[in-house]
Amino acid sequence: MNIVLLDPRQTQSEIWSISSKRQIEHLITHVNVQVGDTLKVGVREGKRYLTEIVEITAQAIRVKALNEEVVPQKLPVTLIVAMPRPKVLRRLIMDSVTLGVEKIILLHSYRVDKSYWQSPFLQQLDQYVTLGLEQAGDTIAPQIEIYKRFKPFVEDVLPTLISSQTPAYVAHPYARVAMPFAIEHPCTMVIGPEGGFIPYEIELLEKNGCQAVSLGNRILRTETVISYVLGRLFSTT
Repeated sequence: MNIVLLDPRQTQSEIWSISSKRQIEHLITHVNVQVGDTLKVGVREGKRYLTEIVEITAQAIRVKALNEEVVPQKLPVTLIVAMPRPKVLRRLIMDSVTLGVEKIILLHSYRVDKSYWQSPFLQQLDQYVTLGLEQAGDTIAPQIEIYKRFKPFVEDVLPTLISSQTPAYVAHPYARVAMPFAIEHPCTMVIGPEGGFIPYEIELLEKNGCQAVSLGNRILRTETVISYVLGRLFSTT
């Protein structure tokens, strides 16, 4: 936890109260906070601040704001991912949020097991978003959308995300074109299931504006490829 996120309603007075049991336990047990220490605090969907701890009890840690700090910038990317296995979903959301993805879309495809859509993890996405924001020191959550039908999404929604200034790429190990490196424009990135998109799906994506690009002939796990792809696309060196 590199920032403590508070609901805006918790910051209406001069002294703010951290009352989440999880946050208090982490700060006392792992950070060993003391009265007078400084602490980075963010207001969900708002600003972040350097604060000073003024009181610690078993029920709350109270702080007062000292200085406003800069919120990390987002990566200008819409990340479209075929729905992964439930245990992978947690890591995928947390890592994508930590890396600064602006928008995440979860999508069905042929090789996605239908049972994945019944997972209770889907009801816990906001918890994973919070953990990702706390890790990154961010306050602004990405937009998350879910589409359970592949063809209608690709034909009706995907084209609205694409323009000459915002191209779309689909990661495909058998593509002949290498994935771009260190781009300077927004984009949409499509990642398939671990078994990959079937040929029909790749053809439909290409027909509706996606360019198939390759990272090489190794087949990577979903959570691995996302970090790799985002690092390559938005590298600054």
